[in-house]
This record gives sequence, structure tokens and C-alpha cells, in this order.
Amino acid sequence: MYYETATNDHGLPHDPLKALVAPRPIGWISSLDAKGTPNLAPYSFFNLLSTHPTIVGFSSATLKDSQRNIEETGEFVCNFASVDLIDAVNITSKHVAADIDEFELAGLHQAPSRLISAPRVREARAHLECEYLKTVELPSAEGPMVWSLVLGRVLAVHIDDRYLKEGLVDTLAMEPLTRMGYMDYGVLGGVETRSRP
Repeated sequence: MYYETATNDHGLPHDPLKALVAPRPIGWISSLDAKGTPNLAPYSFFNLLSTHPTIVGFSSATLKDSQRNIEETGEFVCNFASVDLIDAVNITSKHVAADIDEFELAGLHQAPSRLISAPRVREARAHLECEYLKTVELPSAEGPMVWSLVLGRVLAVHIDDRYLKEGLVDTLAMEPLTRMGYMDYGVLGGVETRSRP
């Protein structure tokens, strides 16, 4: 099969691209609006982009509450999405009014951050406290979607001590929840280790 993205004429019932760039980590982003109302939403276009400085980024189509809050307050938290929290992650993807507390909606609890005001998800196994750097507007095609890439510098990291083994993070034991294509989530099935040549 071959198709060009400009026309997207793949002939399939759903766009296959997200199923090919997979699995993708989930940025479960918590923030506060200027009035102090919490917001929590998952983003599958998310990743660690650099170290020294440590920068993470997430993007989405259209302006959403997370982006608006982060640009107003200058901070956010990336909460570790794990398999046991799949239903909570999924519930927080629902489009709701800005004054709705997604923590409450998903039956989750807030935990205070150390360096910023935005709350962490208490149930998450790790957290990245971030300060907002900038938003990069991505080139847009014809249509209603305008994609924005939100960048943040990681100021502090929280890791549940249960997942530290012999000085290393046991990522497999943390059971990261990943995003696949369509409505599918993925889980890690194992680890293969190779030393760099």
C-alpha cells in the first residue's frame, strides 16, 4: 500500500498513520487556570525532547484548556499514565467545560507539587513538574485544525520508590500505558537490552 498524506487517499475506514507511529507515550497533563480550577487531560502527541535542559512537549489540534492554562500560569505537571489507571486516563480525555474538575470526574486525588502550583495526580507513579517555555504553532494544512506544540522545562521529578531497583527505574514494572492507533491503548510486553557499540 502507498498513499500521500496531502490527499490522504488510503482508502481505509480510518487514517492508519497513528497506528504506525506507535506506541506513543501519554502526557497526562495537569494544570490550573488563572482562577485556580484544576484541569487534567491526556495527550498522545507527547515526549521527552531533550536533556540539559530537560524539555518535554505535547501538541494538540485546536486550543484546549491545558494549553490556555499553561500559557496563563506558566506551569504544568506531566503525570505518569500506567495501565491500572487506563479508565481514569480515558475519562479525562472527555471534552468538558473549563470549570469541570477532571480529577473529580475521574475519581482521582490531587497531590501538591513542590516547586509549582499545579497539582499532581496522587495515584500516578511518577510526575514531572514543569515550567512553560513557549508554544510553537505548527504549519497547518487547509482545514479547521491548528496544531500547537507546547514546550516546558522539567524542574523536578517525583518517582514512586517502589519502582527503583538497584539504582535504576524499573520502567517495565511501572507498566506505562501507551497510545496506539484508533481507540487502542498499548502495554509493554518485555524488554530487550543491548549495549551501545
